[in-house]
Amino acid sequence: MIKKILQSFKDLTKFEVALWVFSLLTISVSFIFLQDKNYLTLIASLIGVTALIFVAKGYVLGQILIVIFSVLYGIVSYATAYYGEMITYLGMSAPVAIFTIISWLKHPYKGTKEVELGKLTLKHSIFMIFLCAIVTFAFYFILKAFNTANLIISTVSVFTSFLACYLLFVRIPYYALAYALNDIVLIILWILASIESLGYLPMVICFGVFLLNDIYGFISWQRMKIKQSKNEI
Repeated sequence: MIKKILQSFKDLTKFEVALWVFSLLTISVSFIFLQDKNYLTLIASLIGVTALIFVAKGYVLGQILIVIFSVLYGIVSYATAYYGEMITYLGMSAPVAIFTIISWLKHPYKGTKEVELGKLTLKHSIFMIFLCAIVTFAFYFILKAFNTANLIISTVSVFTSFLACYLLFVRIPYYALAYALNDIVLIILWILASIESLGYLPMVICFGVFLLNDIYGFISWQRMKIKQSKNEI
């Protein structure tokens, strides 16, 4: 297991290594200069950006790390009274990531670590929109019952996060665009939290770095799509 994980790191391209190291350093440096430190926030952020690098490569390892990130992020969100984020990541993102791990393991691309990309059919699209609407509608009232801070923004975060999770589950490149939208929402959310306590500023920087990684993830999956399509021909 450890050998496979180490091999996954060796599979990173020079650009991916540079992006990963840049992401780790950016988050770590921002944390060092803060007086009000939250170490769990730092750990969650570092695991999160590492997960995105491997998700961008279509590796199952990325999904495993997302499960760990979701748990830690849920704890941080609870401490900030962002119950929407806590419920979203512990009750939705983590479970969906576990199902996604199973899905990806069942669909390797020609025996490689890379996942075989799926196709977004009209039937998939209609079901996805319907499911997103139901989940978002339900979560709005759940979050309202918990007196969630910044309710509207938290509800939008649920929508974008669920959309991204669904697209990852069915192995569609557009997951990265959904996550990019979610990153923007979360940047706004954590800026509001940082006004109260600078200890949460790393989360703002974290999701700014996440945004860069998700943009790369979309580019990477488009390349995978072209490569896999050519090989099918």
